[in-house]
Amino acid sequence: MSSAHNQKKAYAFGLGAVLAWSTVASAFKLSLQHLSPMQLVLYASAASLLSLLSILAWQRRLPELAAAFRLHWKSSLLFGAVNPFIYYLVLFQAYSLLPAQEAQAINYTWALTMTLLAVPLLKQKLRAQDAAAALICYLGVLVIGTRGRLLELHFSNQLGVLLALVSTLLWAGYWIFNTRDTREPVLGLTLNFACSLPLSLAWCAWHGQLALPAWQGLAGAAYVGALEMGFTFVLWLSAMKLTRSTASIANLIFLAPMASLLLIHLIVGEAILPSTLLGLALILGGLLAQKLPLRRAQTQPLAAPPS
Repeated sequence: MSSAHNQKKAYAFGLGAVLAWSTVASAFKLSLQHLSPMQLVLYASAASLLSLLSILAWQRRLPELAAAFRLHWKSSLLFGAVNPFIYYLVLFQAYSLLPAQEAQAINYTWALTMTLLAVPLLKQKLRAQDAAAALICYLGVLVIGTRGRLLELHFSNQLGVLLALVSTLLWAGYWIFNTRDTREPVLGLTLNFACSLPLSLAWCAWHGQLALPAWQGLAGAAYVGALEMGFTFVLWLSAMKLTRSTASIANLIFLAPMASLLLIHLIVGEAILPSTLLGLALILGGLLAQKLPLRRAQTQPLAAPPS
């Protein structure tokens, strides 16, 4: 198969993944009208596990799961506890406290968080350019969190903003440590969800939230789990595998924020605040500034975008 054909497929897979990810902020917010954050983690994780098992079955690789678990059970338990269990529990709690437009915009600082975490964890040097990008991005977070009232430093929901920032820390940390993961990506992700599902079930049982929710909640969880947590991740991995330039595919993620805001307005019904647009512009501007010059060290881990 020609390199040009592979590149076209890579763009198609990458664009499909980005468009799907642009819908999830709306899906999170609508699902949380019928489910608690911990219930959404449970039912979405179950849907994602079924989706991933279906993909492995289609690839005729299901028999590989048992052997992979025996070989990597410790890392599967650890990674599964972080993602999806803790990460999505924190993220969904942030979405339950904040408007979807604010939570999703803050969530886009994950790439910068990964760069900052790589300094102590991977012993990488922090460039002046990275420090400047951090200031710009987190100024954007302040604009969003205070809804433009920077001098007052009065956050619309302080806990919600904090949880949204913690979710970026969890996601970035997960992907940094994932660089040392020797498991095949789809098998590894499937094992993560298989190991995390009992944790989600026990957490819901402990809090008395195992009652069957409304069908709207289950439908939302199925969409979030099967599409955002499962199938779309495989699309993204496929795009990265086929492309000649990972940067060209990774840059597609910059299309998602504005598409996501449009869907939040049309589907969720939120009026998009000027402070959100300004804050998001600062965050994306900081991320773009971080990418210049284009030639960057190859030691920085490559991650899938978060939700």
